[in-house]
Amino acid sequence: MPELPFPPPDAATREAAVELRQAWDEMLVQIGLARDAIDDPALWPPPATERNLAEGYRYVLGFLYGSLARGLGPTVENPYFVRAIQPLNRSTIDNADAIYLATPIDGNFSYIIRGRAGDTRHWRGEAPITAGRKAPHYVIFETPSGYSGDSGSIKEMKAGSRINCSVLDCTHLQVNADGSFEILLAPEKPDGYRGNFMLTRASRTRTHKDGTTETREYVARMVMLRELFYDWAQEDLLDLFIYRVDKLGQSSNPYAPARAAEEMRQIGRLTRNQVHFWNEFYAITCEAYGDMNGDGECFMPRNTFNKPNAASLATAGGMSTNIYCGGIYELAPDEALIMELHQPVEPYYIGFHLGNIWGESIEFGNAQSSLNACQADREPDGLLRYVIAHQDPGIANWIDTTGHAEGYMSVRWAYPEKPKENWPWATAKVVKLAELDQHLPAHTRRVTPEERRVAIAIRQEHVQRRYRHH
Repeated sequence: MPELPFPPPDAATREAAVELRQAWDEMLVQIGLARDAIDDPALWPPPATERNLAEGYRYVLGFLYGSLARGLGPTVENPYFVRAIQPLNRSTIDNADAIYLATPIDGNFSYIIRGRAGDTRHWRGEAPITAGRKAPHYVIFETPSGYSGDSGSIKEMKAGSRINCSVLDCTHLQVNADGSFEILLAPEKPDGYRGNFMLTRASRTRTHKDGTTETREYVARMVMLRELFYDWAQEDLLDLFIYRVDKLGQSSNPYAPARAAEEMRQIGRLTRNQVHFWNEFYAITCEAYGDMNGDGECFMPRNTFNKPNAASLATAGGMSTNIYCGGIYELAPDEALIMELHQPVEPYYIGFHLGNIWGESIEFGNAQSSLNACQADREPDGLLRYVIAHQDPGIANWIDTTGHAEGYMSVRWAYPEKPKENWPWATAKVVKLAELDQHLPAHTRRVTPEERRVAIAIRQEHVQRRYRHH
């Protein structure tokens, strides 16, 4: 037993003190290993620049912040939703229109979610109200059997490693006239149950290359929730309450050294593994810094977009109703990138977002680094045309890089029912900023500096409300 600087008087307390100190030291070691991913070439960091290094430290601290919320927060016995991603821990090329919420569960037990929303008529396919408070544009609940990145290696992305046991989005959610709703989550659906329901235990059968099949049972480890906001001026968060049915109204156990030690170890482990996983994912899977598989192409191409792909383990998860498209912009100070989003079949949601090279969403509260289809001007045929540039060209659909010479471009199209054909796609071309007008239609809407300030003010207020920064 190691010596303690201030040993407690009794043996049991001394034993607890040693265990807790060891767990603390182990946590710090893991956090140090996470920090190494900022500048150790073997851990696939982005190219070192002053800004990249500064943001790298913020990035690692963000994962520590997220791990603290998971490690010290809800449990499978006493769940509650915490923010999986937010401005303090941006990551995973996150969606600027979304709030990501999560809580652990044990899918062998039953849970109930109670919620309340603002006006929800747009969830039912009706035109949204033009005055008053609205529910988020799109909401989706998922019950995955694992959490992307927790293993610390992209080997976790092999087929069959995890599934969503169930998915329920707002287009199928039964909502009462007052905006309230209830969802039962359980390993089996009760006979005759007709309310909102999500499975927390499910089987999947896979066919191997040799023709043999394998059936595996999965148990949900968490509930994931995304709320996507279109009209940032009028849409509000859901009110939510989740509980395990057999624990409602019961007191929890007193805090004990064994739990505290395990939480510290988990915080360190999650911080290290998440940072290492995403570094490897961007470098190897996304090929952000060059061709890695020898096919002469990069999955995330420069100044153009890859082919649209559905959310899957190949994209490290993602929202299950999304079709994704992405690339990396790389622009000189005097250049701009004109991009166009084509959607032959209109989706429920269209969002475009920039991320820095660490995969953090570029500041979206105080800068127009994202635009969704509600915020942007659209062509009569539904085309969306954006201009990415370092300087404001006075174009309404300008996307602000905030000075990042390169960064991720991410398009999300949400389809509750994916089209079998005619998937959406994106195109892009680089032009000289001084020649921008020659490449845009004459009717392209311009904005004044004052109009830009009004647009930014709406973003600032909404972001404070979304994250309840009062």
